[in-house]
Parts: sequence; structure tokens; C-alpha cells
Amino acid sequence: MCITAENALAAGFPSLLRLRPAAGGGAPVRREVAQLSDEALVEAIARSDEAALGELYDRFGRVAYGLALKILRDAALAEDAVQEAFLQVWRGAGGYRADRARASTWLLTFVHRRAVDLVRREERRRAEPADSLPEPSGPGADEAAAASSRREIVQQALQRLPAEQREPIELAYYGGLTQSELAERLGQPLGTIKSRMFTGLQRLRGLLVEAGFDSA
Repeated sequence: MCITAENALAAGFPSLLRLRPAAGGGAPVRREVAQLSDEALVEAIARSDEAALGELYDRFGRVAYGLALKILRDAALAEDAVQEAFLQVWRGAGGYRADRARASTWLLTFVHRRAVDLVRREERRRAEPADSLPEPSGPGADEAAAASSRREIVQQALQRLPAEQREPIELAYYGGLTQSELAERLGQPLGTIKSRMFTGLQRLRGLLVEAGFDSA
């Protein structure tokens, strides 16, 4: 069977790795795609370039999964969120505008939205009455509900930050990148990255206070 981007994504998150061209004749293609900017990769994906989708996953799959896992606290659901986000990229790359957002910000927005959708779906599912099951109660249920509420408050606050502040914070927190790695990834001077992160974190704290966030 011919493996296309859509059926590879539908088959499961790890199958994205199969989008990489085979060794040998595909090596020049890999080198060519690897040299493209993030934005150029999305443009190539809009032309149904599966190798470009694989390269985008190689660059941001870890960060995307980290973001989804932080929101969902469930590995399987996080994989689902990332899989569906990359499927949205494949289908919607033609609508991407580089003058409006970086490719990484655009991608992580898909991941964030899908992860939040899954959180809400799971909360609705747990809220449905089940005759055979007792109503969840006690400290464990209360703590889980409080943790879910705190995560949603933080995610809503992050989305209110300007993209140039939100992006390095998300890449550092969810992707584990150092400030030097962020500077290289985003093509910005290290001092600019430090300034944006400092300003962004200060603004984030203010937004969390406004939202009544309780970290205890």
C-alpha cells in the first residue's frame, strides 16, 4: 500500500516517521528539505510534499507532544492531539500566512486547541451519569478537578501573550529548549530571547493574578 501523509497520520503518531524518504535515492531530497526554513516547509506541505511534513515533525514533534501532555496529563490523548494537529497542518497548509505568525506558533496553536478540546471532551464524558458507577468524590476527585482548572487558566493566559513572547516560553517549557537553543531555532539574538522571555513571564504572572490563579 502506498503510504500517504493522511493515511500515515490516521494510522498513528509514530507512523509519521515513515514519511521520511528511503535511504539511497532519497538522500538528496532529505538534505534539500532539511535546509528549508520552517515557513518554507509549510509552503512545501501546501504542495502535498510529504517529506516536508516529516521534516516539520522532526523539528517540532517533541515540543508539540510536550505541550499536549502538559495540558492533557495523558500520554495516549497527547499523541492523539499531536496526530490530529499535524493532520490539520497537512490539510490547512495552504491557508498559512508567514506574515501573520511563525510556522511553529501556527502549528502549536493547532496542538493547543486540539488538546483543550480533548480535555473538555473527557470532562463531559466523566460528567455523564453512569448507573453502575458511584459518583466520584473525596480528596482525589477534588484535586484532579482543581488541577484541570489550573491548567486551563494557565493555557488561557498563555494565549493572551503576544506571539513573540509566547513562542519562546512554550518552546522552553514544553520542549525543554535552552535559551541558546531558542535563539538558534528562532533566528534571534540571545539577548532578544532573554528579554522576550523575561517580559513574557512577567506579563504571564500578571494575567494569572488577574484570573485568580492559586498555585497552592
